[in-house]
Amino acid sequence: METMAISKFKATCLRVLERVRKTRQPVLVTRFGEPIAEVVPPSTTGRPAYWLGSLAGTARIVGEIVSPASNAKDWEVLR
Repeated sequence: METMAISKFKATCLRVLERVRKTRQPVLVTRFGEPIAEVVPPSTTGRPAYWLGSLAGTARIVGEIVSPASNAKDWEVLR
């Protein structure tokens, strides 16, 4: 693991963060030789790259719809 003084980290913060993201190698930030922070890459979420269609094949067809959900006599509009 790379060790870096806090003053150098402050001066090159964005560059260090991008390097950690690309290489996935953590960086230890120190102050007066004592570790104060560890910059680590984000954990993988396991989400698919493309979410469209990710639920394909997960539905179940229980039966055919051949009649209305309720009886026509129950509808006030038809009275």
